[in-house]
Amino acid sequence: MDVRLSVELGRTELKLKEVLALGEDSVVMLDRLTDELLDVMVNGKLIARGEIVAQGNRFGLRIVEMAGQSAPVEGAA
Repeated sequence: MDVRLSVELGRTELKLKEVLALGEDSVVMLDRLTDELLDVMVNGKLIARGEIVAQGNRFGLRIVEMAGQSAPVEGAA
C-alpha cells in the first residue's frame, strides 16, 4: 500500500493576486519559527514532528516526537 509522506515547514494565506505576483526572488513568510519542529504527515494526517538534518549533500528528517506523545522519542537528540 502506497502512502504519501509529507513534511510541512509552515503555512501562510495569500490572495490570488499575491500568488500570481510571485517570482524567482520572492520570499513567502510562513507561520512557523526557525526553531519549531516540522509536521510529518501521512496522507494529510499528522503522525509526528521532527527536525531537518543534513547528511552529505542530502536533507533528511529526524523524528523528535510522535503525535499524541508528550515525551520526545527515545534516543532523539
